[in-house]
Amino acid sequence: MVHLVAPGPGDPELITCKGRRILEQADVVVFEPGVNPAVVDFAPVAAERIEGGGVDALIDRARRGLRVVWLGSAEPAAELAAAGVPFEIVPGAPAPPDFARLPLFGKRVVVTRAQGQADALAGRLRALGAAVIEIPTIEIHPAVDYGPLDRAIAELGCYHWLIFTSVNGVRFFLERLDRSAVDLRSLRARICAIGPATRAAVEALHLKVDLMGKEYLAEGLLEASAAHDMAGKRVLLPRAAVARDLVPVELAKRGAQVDVLEAYRTVVPEGAAALARATFGALRKPDFITFTSSSTVRNFVDAAGAEALRGVRAVSIGPVTTRTARSLGIEVAAEARVYTIDGLVEALVAMCETGATPPPIA
Repeated sequence: MVHLVAPGPGDPELITCKGRRILEQADVVVFEPGVNPAVVDFAPVAAERIEGGGVDALIDRARRGLRVVWLGSAEPAAELAAAGVPFEIVPGAPAPPDFARLPLFGKRVVVTRAQGQADALAGRLRALGAAVIEIPTIEIHPAVDYGPLDRAIAELGCYHWLIFTSVNGVRFFLERLDRSAVDLRSLRARICAIGPATRAAVEALHLKVDLMGKEYLAEGLLEASAAHDMAGKRVLLPRAAVARDLVPVELAKRGAQVDVLEAYRTVVPEGAAALARATFGALRKPDFITFTSSSTVRNFVDAAGAEALRGVRAVSIGPVTTRTARSLGIEVAAEARVYTIDGLVEALVAMCETGATPPPIA
């Protein structure tokens, strides 16, 4: 039996329940090059996947008694009937009204954020019509040794400034604080946040952010702090194991005692290389790939190599990520003007609509 399943307009959430159920039981999936890999991945891991296979592959597998699924817009029903192979047509859900008018309709966009942290970006892109392919190139792990951070937390009341440069920094700092003998009542420091997402994570703890730069990167934070006397001040900076040293170096030049302590680390997820090779080695490559940090860029290159992105347009969240990408041989087609997820989406949409990169903020 061959099941001719319509894959829907591209978003894996728009495939029919019956189509997904059949895919989940498939032995073989034969699919057109334009089908979103996220739809194909509803099939079991052990299922054979044949991209661009013709009707001969369907007939051969069906005659072996395998459960065969065809994913595509063209239906080879006539050929199957002529060969005497039984088949079932499983219609797809129609595209929502005006779906084709959405700015990213038909565009295949890769999201490289960590699993569990990609929903905001992926959701925005899907709402604009994109077929999102999630290839997490970073995985967030606890620090190798929490001794230094735990000792700093035990002396939390001695710090004048507490600087957070990521949402993950806030999360892991709080986890270690909860395991300690002290709590937020010990905090006497002023709090800095690098950008609005980090600020929101701090404010979710019912804490006030005293300082945030106009530009959401290290340079912006340093500019915002320029009016404050840092001489002799103790500064706590819990962050990733690998990160830029601009903030601690510049604050130290201004006389601050900066404790830069590992709160978490990022690694390449298991299976990222195989997933990237399958996606970028396909007959039809994605149209875009998005990078939200230097770590996502470095880990992608480690997993798949910069050459995998030939013919794919890269979109960066900001200048630091752009510099990292270019240093590793990736040309960046567009860069966010505001260094946030919303800014990244706006840059991608602007490029689709005009074919040009938005001008930088003055």
